[in-house]
Amino acid sequence: MSNRPPAATPAHAPAPAPVATPVAAHGPAPAPVASEHTELKARNVSFGWDDTPLHWLPGDPFATHTINVLHLLLPAGERWFVHVYKQVLPHIRDEQLRADVIGFIGQEAMHAAAHDDVLPHLRRLGLDPTPYTAQVDWLFEKLLGDRTLPPGRARHWWLMERVAMIAAIEHYTAFLGNWVLNAEELDRRGADPTMLDLLRWHGAEEVEHRSVAFDLFMHVDGGYRRRVRTWATAFAALVFLWQRGARFFMENDPQLRDAKASFGQFFRAGQQGTLPSTGAMLKSIPTYLSRTYHPSQEGSTAQAAAYLASSPGANGGVRP
Repeated sequence: MSNRPPAATPAHAPAPAPVATPVAAHGPAPAPVASEHTELKARNVSFGWDDTPLHWLPGDPFATHTINVLHLLLPAGERWFVHVYKQVLPHIRDEQLRADVIGFIGQEAMHAAAHDDVLPHLRRLGLDPTPYTAQVDWLFEKLLGDRTLPPGRARHWWLMERVAMIAAIEHYTAFLGNWVLNAEELDRRGADPTMLDLLRWHGAEEVEHRSVAFDLFMHVDGGYRRRVRTWATAFAALVFLWQRGARFFMENDPQLRDAKASFGQFFRAGQQGTLPSTGAMLKSIPTYLSRTYHPSQEGSTAQAAAYLASSPGANGGVRP
């Protein structure tokens, strides 16, 4: 049975009056779309991997492995999100935002655990990701971890840098979440239903909480130059890590010989609908950097909620 989500509601439809948003330190925050706000909760999910093949998108190891990079990046990255957000909680002065951040923390912790559970399955199929995940762990735990800084301005600066960086990363996780909810080509190509459910459950929650990281950044800092600077850092790091992860998978796949990953393959897969299109990714850059942008303007909370209500993994392994 297809796991394709219900049709999306228009992401740019006129909305009711915006909800109140905390005023950032550098001016008023862009107004969110009121109807897109929802109460966040962590869902207990369960996925069984026994029947999932290594190339879960039949006949397309490149698209399979490009998406598989999520399983390498997300566990360490989302544990890092949680670690940073626990440090910033005392700086939050708005009770609604505090509740949103706590819900976000719970969802991100569950995402990390769910993707972590895929890694032993990959090892059983002959593809050990440990050499790559060790590098990712070093990046988040050491390079982006807590530094030995004196209390005061330097320590606060580093905390705000990481909060801003998470907001930029969450722009792209929401972009990917919205894409996978609507990636009908994956259904047409016969993608493994369990893997597709994991990706769409995660994608739906990314859409559901897409505004939290941005709202938090605007609440505790909101500086536009910091927003641009940390976007550039996050974007460059994601591109580097993703292409490196795709190359690692292709070169170490026990079912392939002399396989390579290239930008040309990525571009063609985007045209075919098995990966996000290059054009859509490039258009997302000025969207995030617009001074009037708010994440609630992109994607559909109603569509995300509809998928979450029907996700087998989020509902005890069965479709309600």
